[in-house]
Amino acid sequence: MNPMLGISYKVLSIVIFMAMATCIKYAAAHVPPGEAVFFRSLFAIPVILIWLWWRQDLSRGLVTDNPIGHFWRGLVGTTAMGLGFAALGLLPLPEVTAIGYAAPILTVILAAMFLGEPVRIFRLAAVALGLVGVVIVLSPRLTIATGETVQTTQALGAVLMLMGAVFMALAQVFVRKLVSTEGTPAIVFYFSVSATALSLLTLPFGWVIPTWTEAGLLITAGLLGGLGQICLTTSYRHAETSVIAPFEYTSIILAVAVGYWLFDEIPTQTTILGVLMVILAGIVIIYREHKLGLERTQQKKVMTPQG
Repeated sequence: MNPMLGISYKVLSIVIFMAMATCIKYAAAHVPPGEAVFFRSLFAIPVILIWLWWRQDLSRGLVTDNPIGHFWRGLVGTTAMGLGFAALGLLPLPEVTAIGYAAPILTVILAAMFLGEPVRIFRLAAVALGLVGVVIVLSPRLTIATGETVQTTQALGAVLMLMGAVFMALAQVFVRKLVSTEGTPAIVFYFSVSATALSLLTLPFGWVIPTWTEAGLLITAGLLGGLGQICLTTSYRHAETSVIAPFEYTSIILAVAVGYWLFDEIPTQTTILGVLMVILAGIVIIYREHKLGLERTQQKKVMTPQG
């Protein structure tokens, strides 16, 4: 274990994913979300395969005992990606990032519903705080009484991103089930394959021939997506989740900077307040998960017979 190396890989993955989102946002004005998902997923596959080959894990890494589980994880994950890409074309980048923070909070609720994971008062309070923060971020976008086109479009973007966060959380539930039998390389690889195939179902809904610039951006997004996934996966090999997870929230700093310099987007005070509440809730949940993990480890030590 090397916590500093793990944190470095985590932060690097955030930078890469933000660059990927920037590419998608530039192309979103002309390229439909389903087509963007296709490029993002297809061009991530060779990056992942090269990574597995370099690790000498190509033959073992793609073995699966649960192809149906990969399909369902791919379906919900692809839906989440498509909704997120659609939102990028309608909302400022900081707001898309902030609403996406709802995913780990919603995961707590969905894991309790579908996996039977216990949720006590401490985590319930954190979940409630996080959801209030999300509502605060969303509130200006859901006020469409004036009927202005811009407001209506941004309201749609907010709803799409919130739905995307729900599917992101659901995807995490499927991943939690998959990790009991599947290796990380298989989960990463088969998600890209599933997303590539499923995105083709959106062909009848109006794909376009991208310009050379747009094609370059989409291909770059795919390559970055694969590289970012590798960095993220590697980070968890070098440090515990409780150490790495809080650094996810550095993405809002990047989102604000990129949004300001490239898209002339400035977050409102309401957005900042909501983001702070969501971040606080997320850190509380991460801390609680860490404490529960230590308690479970201690209980196992007590229950294990000493030789």
